[in-house]
Amino acid sequence: MYEDKTLICKECGQEFVFTAGEQEFYASKGFVNEPQRCKACRDARRNAAKGEREMYTAVCANCGREARVPFQPREDRPVYCSECFARMRGEE
Repeated sequence: MYEDKTLICKECGQEFVFTAGEQEFYASKGFVNEPQRCKACRDARRNAAKGEREMYTAVCANCGREARVPFQPREDRPVYCSECFARMRGEE
């Protein structure tokens, strides 16, 4: 029913493909307009709206190194650096 369409991004002017799957998804959500921007420009626009994330400094409860975290550390909860946190979750 749907076929891939090549569209022009109004932000960067580059061509991008509006796939048949994306068109089907848009239709299932009730969207009537085609996208105006390519994925990279949509993502950049979305991230720019979020603004910068405030980071806090804490001491890792495991190794004692400095850790930068995106939340206000509390005295009653341990904070871990990225390496120790990954190790604890078994991701390393």
